[in-house]
Amino acid sequence: MLFREVLIKGMETDEQIEVVGYASDPYMARDKIIELRPDVMTLDVNMPKMNGIEFLKRLLPQYPLPTVVVSGVNDSVFQALEAGAVEFVGKPDRKDPDAMQQMIDELKHKVKIASTVNVERKKIKHNKQEVHGVSHKVENSIIAIGASTGGTEAIFEVISKFPKDIPGVVIVQHMPPVFTNMYAQRLNLNCPATVKEAEDGDEILSGRVLIAPGDHQMEVHKKGGRYFVKCYKGEKVSGHCPSVDVLFTSVSKLNSTGVIAVLLTGMGRDGADGLKKISDANGITIGQDEQTSIVYGMPRAAYELGAVKYQLPLGEISRKIISLL
Repeated sequence: MLFREVLIKGMETDEQIEVVGYASDPYMARDKIIELRPDVMTLDVNMPKMNGIEFLKRLLPQYPLPTVVVSGVNDSVFQALEAGAVEFVGKPDRKDPDAMQQMIDELKHKVKIASTVNVERKKIKHNKQEVHGVSHKVENSIIAIGASTGGTEAIFEVISKFPKDIPGVVIVQHMPPVFTNMYAQRLNLNCPATVKEAEDGDEILSGRVLIAPGDHQMEVHKKGGRYFVKCYKGEKVSGHCPSVDVLFTSVSKLNSTGVIAVLLTGMGRDGADGLKKISDANGITIGQDEQTSIVYGMPRAAYELGAVKYQLPLGEISRKIISLL
């Protein structure tokens, strides 16, 4: 009760947000949604009578509604995103006096993002695709991917169709610390290639996918003809840490014709400038199209810069990458 009241008071300090109602369990929530028709719903995963994930599975097919999940640090976040939530925030550490306000500020930001989402595009169907090996690899190939809102499912849609011998992949997904490691482990269980949270000094190898750790910037550097990642605590760039622009800018300096960079769904413009640098350095660039993007912000910014060589629906991106190799 107290947690909900603090959230409501915190949200109402933003003049762009109106809290139209609240509910203490999913059955009350369903009735409130029908009555009040909110633009966005915030949802605690742990609720009486029915958990938030089951509620999403039952509710969203009937009442499509952008949902921001509030959860502790556990795998239920990703189950909720698979069930149709568009964003999440982690519950605050009670030992940190500033954590609650930081969480409220993040929630307000993500509620505003969610209000722009076209929930019909959230219905990503992971079509099973036969995965073949790469018959020919461009020398010194590297694949760099960036994403934000809607990106957890979009990234899975792409890399789950990569074969085990795919050239090294580096990824920035805007996500808090701890969750990036959980996300990497979840992907690793469901993808042919090996997926792990990147650690400073990790080598980029064929068949390996490295996810930038939350709250760290990640760059790619070349040493003796081999690629390695540098992960470090740094300031936010383009509003984010990790930042897609930081990753893409480092990749643009590799002077390799085997670079393929992909910018997926997300709010804002992080990655657009970096993708343009890769394009200017003769790398191959791909942007997700508007029709399949949960939020067509980052890909749009890149497209308007002239940074996108191939603009494609999400379901065609992995096939295009494999054909380019």
